Formats: sequence, structure tokens, C-alpha cells
Amino acid sequence: MKKGIFKKIICAGTTAMMIAASNPVVHSTVANAADAQQRGNIGGYDYEMWNQNGQGQVSMQPSAGSFTCSWSNIENFLARMGKNYDSKKQNYKSIGSDITLTYDVEYTPRGNSYMCVYGWTRNPLMEYYIVEGWGDWRPPGNGAESKGTVTLDGNTYDIAKTMRYNQPSLDGTATFPQYWSIRKTSGSANNQMNKMSGTIHVGKHFDAWSKAGLDMSGTLYEVSLNIEGYRSNGSANVKSVRVYENGLGDNPNPGTTTPVQTVKADDNG
Repeated sequence: MKKGIFKKIICAGTTAMMIAASNPVVHSTVANAADAQQRGNIGGYDYEMWNQNGQGQVSMQPSAGSFTCSWSNIENFLARMGKNYDSKKQNYKSIGSDITLTYDVEYTPRGNSYMCVYGWTRNPLMEYYIVEGWGDWRPPGNGAESKGTVTLDGNTYDIAKTMRYNQPSLDGTATFPQYWSIRKTSGSANNQMNKMSGTIHVGKHFDAWSKAGLDMSGTLYEVSLNIEGYRSNGSANVKSVRVYENGLGDNPNPGTTTPVQTVKADDNG
């Protein structure tokens, strides 16, 4: 599934975007001129929608600390919202004592899709997933290196590592690891609306990965709630997403609405 890659902002737009296109299917995760993107910041929360090749019908309607999205007949699609920490250039331990994400979602996957906490680190480059639910396919699939299990927030997760070789990343084409925590049992079922809510102590997952021998020395880029789909249909009503740096007593700052930006990749992708 596509890994979110921010591209150059070339125009301003509205808070919702509908796309219909007839581009041929291209089996690639590289963003190009046919891809459609929407991103911005509302009330202190960063969001992005991406649709590979502008294929099918997709939508995202973001608000401060919430969004709705839908997709049908797509190649790759994602919609996510959270907080970006790239400007801090700090390890997760320095950003806060207890990085935590809470969510309240109505999630309807129809096929290959999953809902997760998502982000990156830099120096070293790493992409991560904490998977709460999925449709008809449990990530990360075959070939993952098992790193044990961890029980957090009332759920047991498999810890895994996968590798991406010469693939798109935050920093251009690169080779980098992906770290995973995947619930033993999905919080969602395929082809039905699933009411899901929870608290994810993201920093404790990071601690567990470090104890399992995974390198967590990088600077934290982001912590987001992410909905992904691959050659599938579905929808999500994210009624609330909050990110706290110092546990649930911290101020998540949903804030007020600020102008948003719509993005379409330039000719160089």
C-alpha cells in the first residue's frame, strides 16, 4: 500500500475534494503528475489525502481533530490526520513523556484496507505502523521478520520488521525499515461498519520496539491516524482523533479552523 509522501504545494483549494479519473492502472507507489493530493492544517492537526493516478472516486472532509473519507475503485488511497514534529528535530523521548493517540472511528472496509497509527522517523529513516483493524488482509503479509509480542492498552500486538529497498520515502528514493505492531485480533470486520474507539500509547510501542532490538534513535517526524485502501472500497467517519505528548492529561489542542491547501503533484512527481 502507498506510503504517504508529501509533494510540492502548487495551489490553494477547498476543504473537500472529489476526484474522478480514467487513468490506466500503474502498479507503483511513486507519486506522479496524475496523482491527486490534498493536505493542510486545521486547528493544529495536519492532514493528507492521496489517491494514486487520480483513479476512482475519493473524498476527504477534514475538520479540527476529525475527518470523514471514502474511496471506491481505487488503486491506492490514504487519508490521515495527526501531528507533525519534523521541525523539532527530536527523538520521541524528548518530544514528550507519554505520546498518546486517542480515536473514535466508524470504519467500513470493503476489501484490502487497514486503520492504523502511522508515521516516520528520520536519521535513521524508518516508517512505522500500529495497526488496529483491517478488512480482508492482515498486514504486513508474508516475509516479515517477527520481533515478538507486546500487550498494551488491553490488546496484544505482534511486533514485526519489514524492509523497503529503493522505494519512495520522505527523503526521496531510499532503502529503509518498517516497524509494525499489529493487533492479534482485528478491531474491525470486513464489509461492515465497525464502531472503534481506543487509546494508543504510541511512545510505549516505541519503547517495546527498542526493547525488541529495533533502532528507535531517529527524530520523530509525525504521529497520525491513517486510513488506507488498496484496490478496494470503503469509508471512515473519524469522529475524533487527538494526539497528546505527555499523556491524557496534556492539552491535545484541537483548536480552530485555519486555511487548507489542496495539492496535486507537479510534472516531476
